[in-house]
Amino acid sequence: MERALRFDVTYPHPPARVWRVITTREHLASWLMPNDFEAKVGHRFQFRSKPVGGWDGIVNCEVLELVPERKMVLTWTSNVIDTKLTFLLEPEGTGSRLTLLHTGFKGMKGVMTSFILGMGWKGMVNTGIPNLITRLEQEGRL
Repeated sequence: MERALRFDVTYPHPPARVWRVITTREHLASWLMPNDFEAKVGHRFQFRSKPVGGWDGIVNCEVLELVPERKMVLTWTSNVIDTKLTFLLEPEGTGSRLTLLHTGFKGMKGVMTSFILGMGWKGMVNTGIPNLITRLEQEGRL
């Protein structure tokens, strides 16, 4: 048994702005979790949050692929899953289209975890990311 998550969202913001929000440590911390991310292939880093249920609050990641303003692929592992996370970014009109793929949820525990993460990703791509971009634009920081 294996499951994957896919979210496709179109934003009225150019790809360069969306890219900055998904590849800058400070911005990732605003819409996702505190981290020690660097946009560099091979960089290993962690997202950290409050432990919940059987999850220890740590996501271990490595940047596997990076194509500026187009694609970022990360490992996404914790004490409960071993998966891969991909962000694809394409220009669309005057805005951009973001596709988030989270793959590799295996077995009953992985599939159950995917439902929880799916709810979180849906909120982040539909609300968290665009709200942050809008706020940063209004503040003149993006």
